[in-house]
Amino acid sequence: MALITTKRTSSSKFQLRHKNASSSVGFLESQKLARQKGYEKKAKRYKLKLEALAVFTQQLSSMLEAGLPLVSSLEALQDQTEDQVFAVIIREVRTDVSQGNSFSAACRKYPNAFNNLFVSMVEAGEASGGLAEILGKVANYFESTNKLIKKVKSAMTYPVAVIGLAVILVNILLILVIPVFADMFADFGKELPGPTLFLINLSNWMQGNILWVIAGGFIFFQVWTRFTKTPKGKRFQDNLLFRLPVCGNLLKKITLSRFCRTYATLLRSGVPILRCLEIVSSSSGRTQIEGACKAISKAISEGGQVSETVASIQFFPPMMKHMTKAGEQTGNVDGMMNKIADFYDTEADAIIASLTSLIEPMLIVFLGVVVGGIVMAMFLPIFHLSSVAGG
Repeated sequence: MALITTKRTSSSKFQLRHKNASSSVGFLESQKLARQKGYEKKAKRYKLKLEALAVFTQQLSSMLEAGLPLVSSLEALQDQTEDQVFAVIIREVRTDVSQGNSFSAACRKYPNAFNNLFVSMVEAGEASGGLAEILGKVANYFESTNKLIKKVKSAMTYPVAVIGLAVILVNILLILVIPVFADMFADFGKELPGPTLFLINLSNWMQGNILWVIAGGFIFFQVWTRFTKTPKGKRFQDNLLFRLPVCGNLLKKITLSRFCRTYATLLRSGVPILRCLEIVSSSSGRTQIEGACKAISKAISEGGQVSETVASIQFFPPMMKHMTKAGEQTGNVDGMMNKIADFYDTEADAIIASLTSLIEPMLIVFLGVVVGGIVMAMFLPIFHLSSVAGG
Protein backbone atom coordinates (compact mmCIF):
# COMPACT_ATOMS: atom_id res chain seq x y z
CA MET A 1 0.00 0.00 0.00
CA ALA A 2 2.84 2.35 0.88
CA LEU A 3 4.56 1.46 -2.42
CA ILE A 4 1.42 2.40 -4.40
CA THR A 5 1.15 5.72 -2.56
CA THR A 6 4.84 6.47 -3.28
CA LYS A 7 4.36 5.75 -6.99
CA ARG A 8 1.28 7.99 -7.16
CA THR A 9 3.18 10.80 -5.42
CA SER A 10 6.14 10.47 -7.82
CA SER A 11 3.78 10.43 -10.80
CA SER A 12 2.00 13.55 -9.54
CA LYS A 13 5.32 15.39 -9.07
CA PHE A 14 6.42 14.41 -12.59
CA GLN A 15 3.13 15.60 -14.09
CA LEU A 16 3.41 18.89 -12.15
CA ARG A 17 6.97 19.46 -13.35
CA HIS A 18 5.95 18.63 -16.91
CA LYS A 19 3.00 21.03 -16.66
CA ASN A 20 5.22 23.82 -15.28
CA ALA A 21 7.79 23.25 -18.02
CA SER A 22 5.07 23.30 -20.68
CA SER A 23 3.59 26.52 -19.31
CA SER A 24 7.09 28.08 -19.17
CA VAL A 25 7.77 27.11 -22.79
CA GLY A 26 4.35 28.41 -23.79
CA PHE A 27 5.03 31.72 -22.05
CA LEU A 28 8.41 32.11 -23.78
CA GLU A 29 6.88 31.27 -27.14
CA SER A 30 4.10 33.82 -26.62
CA GLN A 31 6.69 36.47 -25.67
CA LYS A 32 8.73 35.66 -28.77
CA LEU A 33 5.59 35.81 -30.94
CA ALA A 34 4.61 39.16 -29.41
CA ARG A 35 8.07 40.61 -30.14
CA GLN A 36 7.90 39.32 -33.70
CA LYS A 37 4.52 40.98 -34.23
CA GLY A 38 5.97 44.20 -32.83
CA TYR A 39 8.82 44.03 -35.36
CA GLU A 40 6.34 43.44 -38.17
CA LYS A 41 4.33 46.53 -37.15
CA LYS A 42 7.49 48.66 -37.16
CA ALA A 43 8.66 47.34 -40.55
CA LYS A 44 6.47 49.58 -42.74
CA ARG A 45 7.68 52.82 -41.19
CA TYR A 46 11.19 51.69 -40.21
CA LYS A 47 13.92 54.16 -41.16
CA LEU A 48 17.07 52.27 -42.12
CA LYS A 49 20.38 54.04 -41.57
CA LEU A 50 22.48 54.76 -44.65
CA GLU A 51 25.41 52.82 -43.21
CA ALA A 52 23.27 49.68 -42.78
CA LEU A 53 21.84 50.06 -46.29
CA ALA A 54 25.38 50.41 -47.70
CA VAL A 55 26.48 47.17 -45.97
CA PHE A 56 23.35 45.33 -47.14
CA THR A 57 23.85 46.52 -50.74
CA GLN A 58 27.53 45.59 -50.80
CA GLN A 59 26.90 42.11 -49.38
CA LEU A 60 24.01 41.47 -51.76
CA SER A 61 26.16 42.57 -54.71
CA SER A 62 28.99 40.24 -53.64
CA MET A 63 26.63 37.26 -53.30
CA LEU A 64 25.04 37.87 -56.69
CA GLU A 65 28.45 38.23 -58.33
CA ALA A 66 29.45 34.90 -56.75
CA GLY A 67 26.52 33.24 -58.55
CA LEU A 68 24.00 32.87 -55.74
CA PRO A 69 20.32 33.30 -56.70
CA LEU A 70 18.62 36.44 -55.43
CA VAL A 71 16.23 34.57 -53.11
CA SER A 72 19.08 32.59 -51.53
CA SER A 73 21.14 35.77 -51.10
CA LEU A 74 18.26 37.51 -49.35
CA GLU A 75 17.71 34.50 -47.10
CA ALA A 76 21.39 34.54 -46.09
CA LEU A 77 21.27 38.28 -45.36
CA GLN A 78 18.08 37.80 -43.33
CA ASP A 79 19.76 35.16 -41.16
CA GLN A 80 22.92 37.17 -40.51
CA THR A 81 21.47 40.62 -39.81
CA GLU A 82 21.28 41.61 -36.14
CA ASP A 83 18.59 44.25 -36.75
CA GLN A 84 15.38 42.32 -36.10
CA VAL A 85 13.11 44.85 -37.83
CA PHE A 86 15.31 44.90 -40.92
CA ALA A 87 15.31 41.08 -40.87
CA VAL A 88 11.51 41.20 -41.11
CA ILE A 89 11.76 43.59 -44.07
CA ILE A 90 14.25 41.32 -45.86
CA ARG A 91 11.99 38.32 -45.18
CA GLU A 92 8.98 40.09 -46.70
CA VAL A 93 11.02 41.20 -49.73
CA ARG A 94 12.31 37.65 -50.19
CA THR A 95 8.76 36.30 -50.00
CA ASP A 96 7.57 38.75 -52.67
CA VAL A 97 10.48 37.86 -54.96
CA SER A 98 9.91 34.10 -54.52
CA GLN A 99 6.25 34.64 -55.48
CA GLY A 100 7.30 36.11 -58.84
CA ASN A 101 7.40 39.86 -58.10
CA SER A 102 10.38 41.95 -59.10
CA PHE A 103 13.00 42.91 -56.52
CA SER A 104 12.44 46.64 -57.15
CA ALA A 105 8.67 46.30 -56.67
CA ALA A 106 9.20 44.42 -53.41
CA CYS A 107 11.63 47.06 -52.12
CA ARG A 108 9.28 49.89 -53.11
CA LYS A 109 6.82 48.70 -50.44
CA TYR A 110 9.31 49.89 -47.79
CA PRO A 111 10.23 53.46 -48.84
CA ASN A 112 11.74 54.36 -45.46
CA ALA A 113 14.17 51.44 -45.60
CA PHE A 114 14.98 51.53 -49.34
CA ASN A 115 15.20 55.09 -50.71
CA ASN A 116 14.26 56.19 -54.24
CA LEU A 117 17.85 56.00 -55.43
CA PHE A 118 18.21 52.36 -54.38
CA VAL A 119 14.87 51.30 -55.88
CA SER A 120 15.52 53.09 -59.19
CA MET A 121 19.01 51.61 -59.49
CA VAL A 122 17.64 48.12 -58.78
CA GLU A 123 14.99 48.70 -61.44
CA ALA A 124 17.67 49.74 -63.95
CA GLY A 125 19.75 46.70 -63.02
CA GLU A 126 16.82 44.37 -63.56
CA ALA A 127 16.12 45.92 -66.96
CA SER A 128 19.76 45.68 -68.10
CA GLY A 129 20.48 42.27 -66.59
CA GLY A 130 23.42 43.62 -64.57
CA LEU A 131 21.89 43.85 -61.11
CA ALA A 132 25.05 42.75 -59.28
CA GLU A 133 27.23 45.35 -61.02
CA ILE A 134 24.76 48.18 -60.42
CA LEU A 135 24.32 47.21 -56.77
CA GLY A 136 28.09 47.45 -56.43
CA LYS A 137 27.98 51.02 -57.80
CA VAL A 138 25.15 51.90 -55.41
CA ALA A 139 27.09 50.45 -52.49
CA ASN A 140 30.16 52.53 -53.39
CA TYR A 141 27.99 55.64 -53.64
CA PHE A 142 26.38 54.98 -50.26
CA GLU A 143 29.78 54.31 -48.66
CA SER A 144 31.31 57.55 -50.01
CA THR A 145 28.25 59.54 -48.89
CA ASN A 146 28.30 57.94 -45.44
CA LYS A 147 32.05 58.58 -45.13
CA LEU A 148 31.54 62.28 -45.88
CA ILE A 149 28.66 62.52 -43.38
CA LYS A 150 30.83 60.90 -40.70
CA LYS A 151 33.65 63.38 -41.37
CA VAL A 152 31.31 66.35 -40.97
CA LYS A 153 29.75 64.90 -37.81
CA SER A 154 33.12 64.14 -36.24
CA ALA A 155 34.31 67.68 -37.03
CA MET A 156 31.19 69.21 -35.46
CA THR A 157 30.88 66.97 -32.39
CA TYR A 158 33.73 68.55 -30.44
CA PRO A 159 32.72 72.23 -30.88
CA VAL A 160 29.03 71.51 -30.21
CA ALA A 161 29.91 69.62 -27.02
CA VAL A 162 32.27 72.36 -25.81
CA ILE A 163 29.82 75.18 -26.58
CA GLY A 164 27.02 73.27 -24.86
CA LEU A 165 29.24 72.74 -21.81
CA ALA A 166 30.14 76.45 -21.82
CA VAL A 167 26.45 77.45 -21.88
CA ILE A 168 25.69 75.15 -18.92
CA LEU A 169 28.73 76.42 -16.99
CA VAL A 170 27.85 80.09 -17.56
CA ASN A 171 24.27 79.50 -16.41
CA ILE A 172 25.50 77.77 -13.25
CA LEU A 173 27.80 80.71 -12.52
CA LEU A 174 25.02 83.24 -13.13
CA ILE A 175 22.34 81.47 -11.10
CA LEU A 176 24.30 79.85 -8.24
CA VAL A 177 27.72 81.47 -7.84
CA ILE A 178 27.30 85.17 -8.64
CA PRO A 179 24.44 85.72 -6.10
CA VAL A 180 26.90 84.71 -3.32
CA PHE A 181 29.34 87.41 -4.47
CA ALA A 182 26.47 89.91 -4.86
CA ASP A 183 25.48 89.47 -1.20
CA MET A 184 29.07 89.97 -0.17
CA PHE A 185 29.51 93.10 -2.32
CA ALA A 186 26.25 94.60 -0.97
CA ASP A 187 28.01 95.37 2.34
CA PHE A 188 30.77 97.40 0.68
CA GLY A 189 28.65 100.53 0.56
CA LYS A 190 30.13 101.95 -2.65
CA GLU A 191 29.33 101.70 -6.35
CA LEU A 192 30.68 98.55 -7.97
CA PRO A 193 32.67 98.48 -11.24
CA GLY A 194 30.60 98.37 -14.43
CA PRO A 195 31.41 94.74 -15.46
CA THR A 196 30.60 93.47 -11.97
CA LEU A 197 27.35 95.43 -11.81
CA PHE A 198 26.33 94.14 -15.25
CA LEU A 199 26.89 90.51 -14.21
CA ILE A 200 24.97 90.94 -10.95
CA ASN A 201 22.02 92.50 -12.80
CA LEU A 202 22.14 89.72 -15.40
CA SER A 203 22.24 87.13 -12.59
CA ASN A 204 19.22 88.70 -10.89
CA TRP A 205 17.33 88.73 -14.19
CA MET A 206 18.20 85.07 -14.89
CA GLN A 207 17.05 83.97 -11.43
CA GLY A 208 13.68 85.65 -11.90
CA ASN A 209 13.13 84.66 -15.53
CA ILE A 210 14.87 81.31 -16.05
CA LEU A 211 11.56 79.46 -16.48
CA TRP A 212 10.41 82.05 -19.02
CA VAL A 213 13.71 81.66 -20.89
CA ILE A 214 13.28 77.87 -21.05
CA ALA A 215 9.62 78.19 -22.11
CA GLY A 216 10.53 80.81 -24.73
CA GLY A 217 13.28 78.61 -26.12
CA PHE A 218 10.92 75.62 -26.33
CA ILE A 219 8.21 77.68 -28.07
CA PHE A 220 10.74 79.16 -30.50
CA PHE A 221 12.01 75.67 -31.34
CA GLN A 222 8.49 74.39 -32.00
CA VAL A 223 7.56 77.39 -34.15
CA TRP A 224 10.84 77.20 -36.09
CA THR A 225 10.41 73.45 -36.69
CA ARG A 226 6.90 73.91 -38.07
CA PHE A 227 7.95 76.93 -40.15
CA THR A 228 10.87 75.07 -41.77
CA LYS A 229 8.53 72.25 -42.80
CA THR A 230 6.67 74.65 -45.10
CA PRO A 231 8.14 75.33 -48.60
CA LYS A 232 8.77 78.99 -47.76
CA GLY A 233 10.35 78.14 -44.42
CA LYS A 234 12.53 75.43 -45.95
CA ARG A 235 13.78 77.89 -48.59
CA PHE A 236 14.52 80.49 -45.93
CA GLN A 237 16.45 77.96 -43.81
CA ASP A 238 18.52 76.74 -46.77
CA ASN A 239 19.40 80.30 -47.81
CA LEU A 240 20.41 81.08 -44.24
CA LEU A 241 22.60 77.97 -43.98
CA PHE A 242 24.42 78.68 -47.25
CA ARG A 243 25.20 82.24 -46.09
CA LEU A 244 26.93 81.11 -42.90
CA PRO A 245 30.66 81.93 -42.81
CA VAL A 246 32.89 78.90 -43.55
CA CYS A 247 30.15 76.35 -42.76
CA GLY A 248 27.96 77.71 -45.57
CA ASN A 249 30.76 77.23 -48.10
CA LEU A 250 31.34 73.69 -46.80
CA LEU A 251 27.63 72.87 -47.03
CA LYS A 252 27.46 74.19 -50.61
CA LYS A 253 30.41 72.03 -51.73
CA ILE A 254 28.88 68.94 -50.10
CA THR A 255 25.50 69.69 -51.75
CA LEU A 256 27.09 70.13 -55.19
CA SER A 257 29.13 66.95 -54.73
CA ARG A 258 26.03 64.91 -53.83
CA PHE A 259 24.10 66.39 -56.77
CA CYS A 260 26.83 65.49 -59.28
CA ARG A 261 27.59 62.07 -57.78
CA THR A 262 23.94 61.00 -57.61
CA TYR A 263 23.20 62.24 -61.13
CA ALA A 264 26.28 60.50 -62.57
CA THR A 265 25.59 57.21 -60.77
CA LEU A 266 21.99 57.08 -61.96
CA LEU A 267 22.84 58.13 -65.52
CA ARG A 268 25.64 55.58 -65.86
CA SER A 269 23.32 52.83 -64.61
CA GLY A 270 20.86 53.46 -67.42
CA VAL A 271 18.15 55.38 -65.55
CA PRO A 272 16.32 57.82 -67.90
CA ILE A 273 17.53 61.40 -67.50
CA LEU A 274 14.18 62.83 -66.38
CA ARG A 275 13.86 60.09 -63.78
CA CYS A 276 17.46 60.85 -62.71
CA LEU A 277 16.59 64.47 -62.07
CA GLU A 278 13.46 63.48 -60.16
CA ILE A 279 15.45 61.20 -57.85
CA VAL A 280 18.25 63.75 -57.39
CA SER A 281 15.66 66.38 -56.47
CA SER A 282 13.91 64.21 -53.88
CA SER A 283 17.14 62.96 -52.29
CA SER A 284 18.96 66.31 -52.13
CA GLY A 285 17.03 67.85 -49.24
CA ARG A 286 17.89 71.36 -50.50
CA THR A 287 15.43 73.73 -52.15
CA GLN A 288 18.16 75.11 -54.44
CA ILE A 289 18.79 71.67 -55.96
CA GLU A 290 15.06 70.93 -56.15
CA GLY A 291 14.48 74.15 -58.11
CA ALA A 292 17.48 73.46 -60.36
CA CYS A 293 16.26 69.92 -61.14
CA LYS A 294 12.81 71.22 -62.05
CA ALA A 295 14.34 73.85 -64.36
CA ILE A 296 16.65 71.30 -66.02
CA SER A 297 13.78 68.82 -66.48
CA LYS A 298 11.63 71.51 -68.09
CA ALA A 299 14.46 72.55 -70.43
CA ILE A 300 15.17 68.94 -71.48
CA SER A 301 11.45 68.31 -72.09
CA GLU A 302 11.48 71.32 -74.41
CA GLY A 303 14.55 70.08 -76.30
CA GLY A 304 17.23 72.01 -74.42
CA GLN A 305 20.52 70.83 -72.91
CA VAL A 306 21.61 70.40 -69.32
CA SER A 307 24.60 72.74 -69.67
CA GLU A 308 22.43 75.62 -70.91
CA THR A 309 20.15 75.44 -67.88
CA VAL A 310 23.05 74.92 -65.46
CA ALA A 311 24.70 78.06 -66.87
CA SER A 312 21.56 80.09 -66.14
CA ILE A 313 21.29 78.99 -62.47
CA GLN A 314 23.23 81.19 -60.08
CA PHE A 315 23.65 78.47 -57.45
CA PHE A 316 26.01 76.48 -59.71
CA PRO A 317 29.61 77.80 -59.92
CA PRO A 318 31.26 78.58 -63.29
CA MET A 319 33.53 75.50 -63.23
CA MET A 320 30.52 73.20 -63.04
CA LYS A 321 28.88 74.97 -65.99
CA HIS A 322 31.96 74.60 -68.22
CA MET A 323 32.62 70.96 -67.29
CA THR A 324 28.97 70.02 -67.90
CA LYS A 325 29.16 71.58 -71.35
CA ALA A 326 32.44 69.75 -72.05
CA GLY A 327 30.82 66.48 -70.97
CA GLU A 328 27.94 66.98 -73.42
CA GLN A 329 30.34 67.79 -76.26
CA THR A 330 32.42 64.66 -75.63
CA GLY A 331 29.44 62.42 -74.84
CA ASN A 332 30.72 61.75 -71.32
CA VAL A 333 28.35 63.65 -69.04
CA ASP A 334 28.40 61.06 -66.25
CA GLY A 335 32.21 60.96 -66.29
CA MET A 336 32.44 64.75 -66.05
CA MET A 337 29.89 64.79 -63.24
CA ASN A 338 31.95 62.26 -61.31
CA LYS A 339 35.06 64.42 -61.77
CA ILE A 340 33.17 67.46 -60.49
CA ALA A 341 31.99 65.43 -57.49
CA ASP A 342 35.57 64.29 -56.81
CA PHE A 343 36.77 67.91 -56.97
CA TYR A 344 34.17 69.14 -54.48
CA ASP A 345 34.79 66.14 -52.20
CA THR A 346 38.48 67.12 -52.10
CA GLU A 347 37.55 70.74 -51.40
CA ALA A 348 35.17 69.67 -48.62
CA ASP A 349 37.83 67.41 -47.07
CA ALA A 350 40.29 70.32 -47.08
CA ILE A 351 37.78 72.62 -45.35
CA ILE A 352 36.94 69.96 -42.75
CA ALA A 353 40.65 69.35 -42.07
CA SER A 354 41.34 73.07 -41.64
CA LEU A 355 38.28 73.47 -39.42
CA THR A 356 39.34 70.55 -37.26
CA SER A 357 42.81 72.04 -36.72
CA LEU A 358 41.51 75.57 -36.05
CA ILE A 359 38.45 74.78 -33.93
CA GLU A 360 40.35 73.53 -30.86
CA PRO A 361 42.48 76.67 -30.25
CA MET A 362 39.51 78.91 -31.13
CA LEU A 363 37.31 77.16 -28.57
CA ILE A 364 40.03 77.39 -25.93
CA VAL A 365 40.23 81.14 -26.52
CA PHE A 366 36.42 81.39 -26.48
CA LEU A 367 36.14 79.55 -23.16
CA GLY A 368 39.00 81.59 -21.73
CA VAL A 369 37.34 84.87 -22.69
CA VAL A 370 33.86 83.89 -21.43
CA VAL A 371 34.72 82.11 -18.18
CA GLY A 372 37.80 84.23 -17.50
CA GLY A 373 35.81 87.40 -18.12
CA ILE A 374 33.15 86.34 -15.62
CA VAL A 375 35.76 85.47 -12.99
CA MET A 376 37.67 88.73 -13.53
CA ALA A 377 34.48 90.79 -13.34
CA MET A 378 33.52 89.20 -10.03
CA PHE A 379 36.97 89.58 -8.47
CA LEU A 380 37.47 93.15 -9.73
CA PRO A 381 35.92 94.73 -6.58
CA ILE A 382 38.18 92.59 -4.42
CA PHE A 383 41.25 93.76 -6.34
CA HIS A 384 40.16 97.36 -5.58
CA LEU A 385 38.94 96.55 -2.10
CA SER A 386 40.75 99.48 -0.48
CA SER A 387 39.07 102.04 -2.77
CA VAL A 388 35.64 100.39 -2.76
CA ALA A 389 35.32 99.58 0.92
CA GLY A 390 37.33 102.51 2.23
CA GLY A 391 35.71 105.72 3.36
